[in-house]
Amino acid sequence: MATRDIFTALEVPDFRWLWIGSLGSSFAMNMQIVARGWLVYTLTSSALDLAWVTLSFMVPQVAFSLWGGVVADRVRKKRIIIIAQTLNCIATLILGVIVFTDRVEFWDFIWFGFFNGTVLAMSMPARQAFVPELIPEKLIFTAMALNTTCWNLSRIIGPSVAGGLIAVLAQGDTSSTYGVGIVYFVIAVLYFLSAITMGLVSQQGQIKPDNGQSALGDVGEAMRYVWENPPVFGLILLSIVPFLFGMPLNTLLPAFTEDILGGQADDLGFLMSCMGVGAIVGSLMLAAMGGLRNKGAWIVASCVGWGAFTVAFGFTETLWFACAMIVLIGWISAWNMSLNRGLLQLQIDPNMRGRVLAIDMMSHGLMPIGVIPISLIAEIYDVAVALMVAGGIFVVVILLLLAVSVSVRAIDRYPPPLEQ
Repeated sequence: MATRDIFTALEVPDFRWLWIGSLGSSFAMNMQIVARGWLVYTLTSSALDLAWVTLSFMVPQVAFSLWGGVVADRVRKKRIIIIAQTLNCIATLILGVIVFTDRVEFWDFIWFGFFNGTVLAMSMPARQAFVPELIPEKLIFTAMALNTTCWNLSRIIGPSVAGGLIAVLAQGDTSSTYGVGIVYFVIAVLYFLSAITMGLVSQQGQIKPDNGQSALGDVGEAMRYVWENPPVFGLILLSIVPFLFGMPLNTLLPAFTEDILGGQADDLGFLMSCMGVGAIVGSLMLAAMGGLRNKGAWIVASCVGWGAFTVAFGFTETLWFACAMIVLIGWISAWNMSLNRGLLQLQIDPNMRGRVLAIDMMSHGLMPIGVIPISLIAEIYDVAVALMVAGGIFVVVILLLLAVSVSVRAIDRYPPPLEQ
């Protein structure tokens, strides 16, 4: 049944083109993580500098995501997505030339990260809110799982391609910018193809009725909506904590690969691909278990498991044990995020969807609050200790939320509309 639903969803032309376009941009982002992380650490040898680059990308999500949500509810979503992918293509080409000609400096990654993050903040709410407009309601959960699968598929192949290209083209010279420059040109092409693919979507996207309310009024309305809807508020809370204490692993993985495992760029790409393999399994399992009961309890349990596996990863000293742990982290994180996103989509009023999803995305921009102190621990002690601390805090905070938050405990008592 689940397999049939997956193929049925992909048979919807507009959703299929959106999914293919998302696949291209996801490949671009995951290849960029490897290229950026490896070159920044090569230039600076600082885990804290990796965190600053991540911060430059995440700050715009806090600053501009809400406005991206307002735009998503007011402007045709297809137009927003095409413009965003075109801008990403141009900016990536510029940085590619800077890297390729060996003129790159640390601050180039800061301005590029800020620009990239701003474009993402202004366009991602539109991309996410577009999905329920292209697909029948009964297939929304399947569509969410497919979107997660799309991201995770890119995590399997993209990092290996990027890491392999860097390793082969640099010919053992870890300080060479030649291979990284080529990877950035490939990323620019992927953004361009994503924009072209979006042009094949026939629907333009719905906009909310014009009630004469200001943009600031729209933001206030969305904030009140989240606060007054316990299941929505609870789901957003349970998506913030993983970004604070689960995602530092992604930021510090280049440092862990080099300092703890003694690996190279291709080893980094391999580890990220292993995480993607686990994530693919997790998202497809969720698609096959769409009728799972007590989804809120499963979200909490998967958060606890995510934190525990992060602690275990910090104890690894060999590439193969690290590989096993990171597969488990990929699996449980995909399960967690897909389940959370699916439930959230089904809870939101269509006229509020862009803004509420923007609030959720903005909350993810708080990631540096976790990444910076964890990176400081890595600088003072080592990366392994930092990851153990991150995983431990992750588990404790989730259990505290379960104990004190009525919204978190109420998720299962407020089932999604499709289950009522």
